[in-house]
Amino acid sequence: MTSTTGASDMVIILFASFFALLLLGIPIVISLGIASLASIYIGSDIPFLILPQKIFNGMNNFAFMAIPLFLLAGNIMAEAKISDKLVGLAAVLVGRFPGGLAHMATGASAFFGAISGSAPATTAAIGSVLIPPMVKRGYSPSYSAAVVASSGALGLIIPPSLTMVIFGVMAGTSIGKMFLCGVIPGILIAVALMVMNYVIARRRNFACEPPISARDAWIVVKDSLIALVMPLIILGGIYSGAFTATESAAVACLYGLIVGFAVYRNLTVRSLVAILKTTAENAAVVMFLMGTANLFGFIITAEQVPQNFANFVLGITDNQYVVMLLVLAMLLVVGTFLDNVAALVLLVPTMMGIVNALNLDPIYFGVFTIIALAVGQITPPVGLNLFIAANIAKQPVEPVAAQALPYIAVYIVMLLIFILFPGLLMLFN
Repeated sequence: MTSTTGASDMVIILFASFFALLLLGIPIVISLGIASLASIYIGSDIPFLILPQKIFNGMNNFAFMAIPLFLLAGNIMAEAKISDKLVGLAAVLVGRFPGGLAHMATGASAFFGAISGSAPATTAAIGSVLIPPMVKRGYSPSYSAAVVASSGALGLIIPPSLTMVIFGVMAGTSIGKMFLCGVIPGILIAVALMVMNYVIARRRNFACEPPISARDAWIVVKDSLIALVMPLIILGGIYSGAFTATESAAVACLYGLIVGFAVYRNLTVRSLVAILKTTAENAAVVMFLMGTANLFGFIITAEQVPQNFANFVLGITDNQYVVMLLVLAMLLVVGTFLDNVAALVLLVPTMMGIVNALNLDPIYFGVFTIIALAVGQITPPVGLNLFIAANIAKQPVEPVAAQALPYIAVYIVMLLIFILFPGLLMLFN
């Protein structure tokens, strides 16, 4: 390594070039690689041979096999049009309350999130089904989009979650335990969002949905439960020790194929080929990101950035609650400007110094981090959920973002509760 001064220069070059490239609109995966290369070339005497080694090592992890497999499982279930059935189940459970369609959006997003593991996929699937009828029933288009976008963030929190897989690998924690510990906070946040739906519905006089007969309700429940068996298989298999989180992803794919071809019968060989192509493209981007992220993380770790950052924060205070508040503020700011995966790539290597210094449970910290970054899905300028929902509703992003403010407040309040009562995130650990 270089001297102390050289190390400082290397870190400055690394971060300055990285953020400069981002501002120029360069994709983050390329920005990470170029910034790492620039910092090594200008600021150190590290041989270039280490670049391909670290990039390969960043992708050469068995647990990362879960990423393309969970992507494939979610795409299969989305193509099987299970979102319609999950919306029907939500109608049976919560449609009779004031603001029934808003409750249905939140409930269906929670169900679909337990299958897709993706916030944008959840938003797109549920929004395409529910936003048009919400507008017809008198909900404003911007509010309809805001409800769906805010509820779609549950796709990152309720397991299986792709961000949990990435955090687990980067932090060296159990992915299976993170899945299990994400269940309770996901349910609590969904309930809190429904409470906000109810408050807004009473103020705006939104109607309840027509009652569903017992016979029709049974048909809906029976059809939807077939899809909901998948997350039960995943979590039950992990909890019982029958298979690992990575193996559960393969089981989820197999179950999705059985449901799509033999039960719902709306999958075809042609659609499966298209699904495989889309999954391969998305997985390639994520895996290349993990490779360049490993190189980036190697540099900041070698230059003792995590330790220095931890010392800086602990120099301000060593109170766990105050530190977690500072971390929350940082996560909310970073999540506003970076995608959740990119934010994890930047922050996890740095923040693990704080986790170790305060003796925090990495599972708790990981679930908390993912919830905080999920808020970035509904905040401009990068909030992908906002753009997807606004596009479905044919609305500008600005009024949708304004309507989402009460739901952002719900997420922040829940995060504050998780700081005060960390056991809520550790019930299955």
